[in-house]
Amino acid sequence: MTQTPLKTTTPDQHIVVPGTWEQFKSIQKGFEHSRGVRLFYYDGTIELLMPGRDHEIFGHVIGYLVTTYLIHQGIFFQPTGAMTQEQEGTASAQADQSYCLGRVKPIPNLSIEVVFTSGGANKLRRYQALGVAEVWFWQDGVLKLYHLESDGYKQIDRSRLEDLQNLDLDLLQRCILMGETDLREAVRVFQQAMRDR
Repeated sequence: MTQTPLKTTTPDQHIVVPGTWEQFKSIQKGFEHSRGVRLFYYDGTIELLMPGRDHEIFGHVIGYLVTTYLIHQGIFFQPTGAMTQEQEGTASAQADQSYCLGRVKPIPNLSIEVVFTSGGANKLRRYQALGVAEVWFWQDGVLKLYHLESDGYKQIDRSRLEDLQNLDLDLLQRCILMGETDLREAVRVFQQAMRDR
């Protein structure tokens, strides 16, 4: 008897439709008790995302490593996860991970998204409308950072958030990739490197 191999990956399911803010709010209400569905709105576009296994793994690995760094550095933070960030009538987003740094505030300083589809520019416009200071995208094994300036987001090589300026991004990227298959080892390497600095 032949066994069917266990399917270990499920792809993201992503739906994008035109719609008004009022239509978005109706859809949001309909999904308010549905775990695992993320909703976004900006400029007449409604997005629904049901993250797949790899998406969720990377989101949690990144969150765990960033949290480990903040604790190690003794930085005050509030992890706000995938909470809804909203500017009434204009924009709504649910990042994979988000953080208030230094103090609690209505909109986090940092939002992090795992991206398996396109649309980075639209995502940045949405976060600009919300006033998120920094947005990080994890895509194709690379972490891309964007900092909000007076004329929009600029791609940067190192975080400009005061609490994250000393974060070694090369180390973080290596440990994120390692964490996909062995989070325990990724965290061990990450912590050891921080202790050795």
